[in-house]
Amino acid sequence: MTKIQNGPFIVTGASGQLGRQVIDNLIAAGAGPIIAVSRSPEKLADLADKGVEARKGDFNDPASLGLAFAGGKRLLIISTDDLEPGKRLAAHKNAIAAAVKEGITHIVYTSLTNPVEESPITFSTDHRDTEALIKDTGASHTILRNNLYTDLVLMGGGKSIGMGKHFAAAAEGKTGYVTRADCARAAAVALMQETGSSILNITGPEAITQGDIAAILSEIAGKDIPYIPISTDDLVQAMVGAGLPEFMARVFASFDEAMASNYLGVATGDLDKLTGWAGQSARDFLIANKATLLAPPQH
Repeated sequence: MTKIQNGPFIVTGASGQLGRQVIDNLIAAGAGPIIAVSRSPEKLADLADKGVEARKGDFNDPASLGLAFAGGKRLLIISTDDLEPGKRLAAHKNAIAAAVKEGITHIVYTSLTNPVEESPITFSTDHRDTEALIKDTGASHTILRNNLYTDLVLMGGGKSIGMGKHFAAAAEGKTGYVTRADCARAAAVALMQETGSSILNITGPEAITQGDIAAILSEIAGKDIPYIPISTDDLVQAMVGAGLPEFMARVFASFDEAMASNYLGVATGDLDKLTGWAGQSARDFLIANKATLLAPPQH
């Protein structure tokens, strides 16, 4: 195993699902000191007895970030989930400026597969511009371009099983689905060990189509769940009909558009190279979560 670099290690977004798993990985590896930064540090109270220091820090409040990052050496910036245009990038700018001011030596950032202007994903350029800002700091950095979470399939997969059909606007495009747990593992290792600067594609072991997802759901349900490709507009209308605001529906539909245009059809060995073992396949993850997929819908 590569040597663990000297901390303190700062994890932002620490009370979110990804952030918590990163901290668990750091604790398990014996890395420290660990500083957990969150808008709601009270949610991290249970980490105190594990030697983790919780601090309040809000990317939208630049004044809070100096104290939050003070004394840290290596910083994980977990991308915010603000979907309002421009807000995510402004928040990231604040975090990067504070990192430079506090003398952070290595920045790890959770980006997105193919963060290019042409990508249909509505916030793709926020990631592209954040990557550029990080490169401009002159600090060494690890950019983790995470593909779509396999975990997201659990949300729609149960509905597909219930309806007996799997609808998506992804045509025959492929996605290198990766689990949130594997992304957390990658972020923890990068934070502990990486030196120099690199861009890594954090993906599952293979890129698969929505037809492949439908076949896995069929296997789990014990009945045939065909994949029905639909148009983006039909997908948006279906989500709006199910009660989602149109703005949100368009954000979610943009992922399907990106799949259809093959912006997410990336599967590499970067996760294996970084951490020493490959990611969990979509099939293995979904079968492991069979109970969630087969659970009756919550009303």
